[in-house]
Amino acid sequence: MIIVTGAAGFIGSALVGELLRQGWQDIVVVDDFSRGDKAPNLEGKKLTARVERTEFFSWLDANEKLVQFIFHLGARTDTTEFNKAIFDELNVRYSQRIWEACVKYGIPLVYASSAATYGDGALGYGDTDDSLPTRLDPLNPYGASKNEFDRWALAQERKPYFWVGLKFFNVYGPNEYHKGRMASVVFHAFSQIQAQGTMRLFRSHRPDYKDGEQLRDFVYVKDLCAICLFLLEHRKDSGLYNLGSGTARTFIDLVRATFQAMDVPEKIAFIDTPADIRDTYQYFTEAPMEKLRAIGYDKPFHTLEEGVADYVKNYLARSSYM
Repeated sequence: MIIVTGAAGFIGSALVGELLRQGWQDIVVVDDFSRGDKAPNLEGKKLTARVERTEFFSWLDANEKLVQFIFHLGARTDTTEFNKAIFDELNVRYSQRIWEACVKYGIPLVYASSAATYGDGALGYGDTDDSLPTRLDPLNPYGASKNEFDRWALAQERKPYFWVGLKFFNVYGPNEYHKGRMASVVFHAFSQIQAQGTMRLFRSHRPDYKDGEQLRDFVYVKDLCAICLFLLEHRKDSGLYNLGSGTARTFIDLVRATFQAMDVPEKIAFIDTPADIRDTYQYFTEAPMEKLRAIGYDKPFHTLEEGVADYVKNYLARSSYM
């Protein structure tokens, strides 16, 4: 039995779909299932059980002997949320309880961290120095909560016999349709181009970056799922790992790939970055991926153009799900 928390969300539901396609049939999903806009993410998927987030620990106590692996992907991920108490409860304390249950019951654990832990990137994006999280200064409460849990995990004397924290960079792909403002730029580009024939990008507010040339490590959700399946079978070399494509690309590159995939003439405009996120806006992220490669993960990543084309043509244009 495999448990996926946050399973009604973007990455969790994509992973559930991929697990099922790869023949893993005994899957229990955990989430707050009250949001109807996330229901299509799990529709049609054959699941062993659905467990409400608030009931999970009592369920686990009763069923721990059946559990083979936990993917803990549930979290509050809104980078524009500034109520620290929400992140303390959902991203820190809940994750600590899952960790402690995995230690108690001997269950391997993969959990979602975030590239938001790296802040403005002044200390780099390396994942080989376990002392780095103690020095990082995230730019928002979301990133701070993820870094707080990473630091706590590394400091624990008692750890699951196998555990990995994956620092997700800018993930895009199917099943993010409910995310609204927090959906990927690919999703927003497709929607704007379809409705208006144009795409508006954030203007640069730094002299060292031209408009639209802010850089991100965009990683396709299918690559993320492939890495999770690798770790499900690998079960050694515990620690924190980056999960990006390893290559930073500009927002203009991404939008041009979207226009091309839609077969629509390119038309790009620029608007000011909203004031509420301007001071915490990252201008560059790129994931060194050598640590993951060193433990044996050798599959190629989708290029930005390949990932966008697949997402646009096979999912967005068809309103389909993974």
